[in-house]
Amino acid sequence: MTVRVVTGEGAAARDSAAISSGISSRTLMQNAGAAAADVMVKRFGDALGGGVVVFTGPGNNGGDGWVVASQLAERGIPVRVHEVVESRTGDAFEARAAAINRVALGDGDGTETFIVDALLGTGARGAPTRALADAVVTIQARRAAGAVVVALDIPTGVDATNGAAKLAVSADLTISFGTVKRGHLLARGECGAIVVVDIGLGSHVDGADNAPVLVDESWVARVIPPIDANSHKGKRRRVVIVGGSRGMAGAVILATRAASRSGIGMVRTLVEEASLMAVQSAAVEATAATWPLSGAEFSPLLDGCHAVLIGPGLGRSSESRRLLESVLEVWQGPIVLDADAITLFEGEIELLSAALARRPALLTPHVRELARLVGTSDDEVNRSRFEIAYDAAHVLGASILLKGVPTVVTGPTGESMVSASGTPALAAAGSGDVLAGIAVTLLAQTGDSFQSGVAAAWIHGRAAEMANAGRPVRGVTIADVIDALGHAWRLASVPPAPPILAELPSVIGHRHEGVE
Repeated sequence: MTVRVVTGEGAAARDSAAISSGISSRTLMQNAGAAAADVMVKRFGDALGGGVVVFTGPGNNGGDGWVVASQLAERGIPVRVHEVVESRTGDAFEARAAAINRVALGDGDGTETFIVDALLGTGARGAPTRALADAVVTIQARRAAGAVVVALDIPTGVDATNGAAKLAVSADLTISFGTVKRGHLLARGECGAIVVVDIGLGSHVDGADNAPVLVDESWVARVIPPIDANSHKGKRRRVVIVGGSRGMAGAVILATRAASRSGIGMVRTLVEEASLMAVQSAAVEATAATWPLSGAEFSPLLDGCHAVLIGPGLGRSSESRRLLESVLEVWQGPIVLDADAITLFEGEIELLSAALARRPALLTPHVRELARLVGTSDDEVNRSRFEIAYDAAHVLGASILLKGVPTVVTGPTGESMVSASGTPALAAAGSGDVLAGIAVTLLAQTGDSFQSGVAAAWIHGRAAEMANAGRPVRGVTIADVIDALGHAWRLASVPPAPPILAELPSVIGHRHEGVE
């Protein structure tokens, strides 16, 4: 089943649509609580025997908590419910009534090993107040003392739409119902590992708002073209990478290595003369030449090419701009624009749109690069990263891969997907060059700028997760990420087992065995 990335309002609209179709709200609550309990039992097993305290609030999120408590108690797990605020909705009242005789009441003695946060759900706005705020402080204190915190749908205090979290629960595991909320992905540190479970929304999960789809391993496995047994370098395609001005040869070297680790047949690099020796020495798998002096000299250098990447280490000089314009004029095929190739068109998005001329094109900006291109601020891009990427892709007639947490990829016709793979190991110089090398390889092999951008973003993140496994972020380099690419391409096309729809690992490391 497709997993959508939605706002708080989008999540509520999907629930309402399902209820209007005849699915009772009580059924949705029962499904949510049962699925959450199932996830906890499978993840934590016997460790739950140390005791669970469920903190419940006044709304349906509290009702979900009562269902979880009842389900765990049925399995013989010692459960207490701390009713921080009395239930105020009909469904929550019913869930409470069904569970009240199966569980103990009260907040326990602080020795319980698990806390379930069922205080506030996706409909809450702003920081918790009064008794709910006190409960958040208590949960945080118990987590600091060693308890594992499981949040239902979203950690209390995290805004489901924008991820704002002034006073919020920090969870080790968040179990989300039916969809992923934008706030989950914008506040990964507060959410811990994220598991999305099916609660029976059916076709209503797609909604009417064209919400982006969360990319997963099975989707990537379907779109990556296989390398046949009878392949040769031509069938695996050829790319040209243009950049590497004086002092910035490393960017082209990283992009070249990433392309080689991603299955390309041949790479040719075009760099400033001062960078030629460094590139030839460090990227021996590629052929290399210097930047041509005129556009007319490009044609033989692009002979047999299937896609071009321009931008890594290109620089922002007048010579760099002339070079960029020459490439866009002479090469009319698939192209990836990264880094300086985007910044050189600062404030000139319409001019860039005309230069791209509706060819298969992918731009891979970070927040500041996109802000410069469209003429806005970094803060505005961060606040509206989904919408701004959509608008830019429409104007350019190209795909936009907006890097960040999360990465949003939008196609020229409005299709959008979100990649939430990766770790803070990618927050280092050279990371974008690696991504660009992956992306140009896939673009050369598929000709589809949108699918190439989505798959490249996810694989890039997966490689970081593999490089980061078993060691802290401080011990991981971009070279480690490139090395891990060799394993990241081993993909499974089988989706998660029901009721799980998607799983995202924690980006802040392990606190407890079974928490990922």
